[in-house]
Amino acid sequence: MTSGTTETCLLNADPAALHERISAIKRQLGTRLLVLGHHYQAEEVIRHSDITGDSFRLASLAAKNTEAEFIVFCGVHFMAESADILAQPHQRVILPDLGAGCSMADMANLDQVEVAWAHLGGAARVLPITYMNSSAAIKAFTGAHGGAVCTSSNAPRLMQWALDQRERLLFLPDQHLGRNTALKLGISLEDMAVWDPHALPEANLAAGCANARVVLWKGHCSVHAKFLPSHVDEMRAKHPGIHVIVHPECSMEVVAKADSSGSTERIIEKVAASPAGSSFAVGTEINLVARLARRFPDKLVVSLSGTQCLCSTMYRIDPRALVRVLEELVQGRVMNEIVVDEITAQNARKALERMLAFA
Repeated sequence: MTSGTTETCLLNADPAALHERISAIKRQLGTRLLVLGHHYQAEEVIRHSDITGDSFRLASLAAKNTEAEFIVFCGVHFMAESADILAQPHQRVILPDLGAGCSMADMANLDQVEVAWAHLGGAARVLPITYMNSSAAIKAFTGAHGGAVCTSSNAPRLMQWALDQRERLLFLPDQHLGRNTALKLGISLEDMAVWDPHALPEANLAAGCANARVVLWKGHCSVHAKFLPSHVDEMRAKHPGIHVIVHPECSMEVVAKADSSGSTERIIEKVAASPAGSSFAVGTEINLVARLARRFPDKLVVSLSGTQCLCSTMYRIDPRALVRVLEELVQGRVMNEIVVDEITAQNARKALERMLAFA
């Protein structure tokens, strides 16, 4: 069958047929295949995932599954990179759609970070911490300069560790997680400044980066930036007594108005542990919110925003993209493989291992 014919068949295939094709290939490949599904994936992809979770949990569990030859990561590009960094030499990591990127990770590139690093004083004064939602190149830069990767759950511990090592911290690439974490540690807004990679270094230094204890990279999540303080007020007016829980990638103003904040795993745990009849307004990606609502029909679980806060790049991975790469595997071909070069992987692994030391 030609590629053109295959594409036409996939476009015309109904959901039930795609489901059967994916299930049949998974049975055929057996333990040679491991399919990972991020929490933000749509239900028609999650149903085929062997493991679901956040990006670091998935990459870590994949690394422990040494039996699988092929790891198909239904997430975005930086997640597949992390899986490849942690994978065994015989394992091959596949991203069903190479267009599934992350706008936040793309907001910090290596050239920009090296410019900032030089002007901030380098290793003599500054330690870098990068969020898991960053490229392999930025993780490698962090590892090479003595820093560590963090998740939204362990960011406070890693930030405090960094500040105990050096007088200053460069936090990449999400300014909101960095700001919310620093505030939690008791660091004042006056001790923070934002580095804008599109401004002249001199302008950033004059705007406070020259002496700030915590320098925040000007990056953000396009999904979590859509949640506004007014959404919290509107939700409380509509549902008195509702518990508002948001992801710490939301703005400082939204987190301050919420009842609690936490990672995707923390949000799931909070809703799961609550008694029947509880009500939650959740400030994170809509697929996870909808999944929680279906899983706990005895509770009210709604999106904090009335709009569809959807991760559009994650949504590029659908059953058609999944079946396409799986059918290539059956034919003995690996499509959309993600490979991090060894030098980058070695330095990125250092940053990840420093984080794991806190586990």
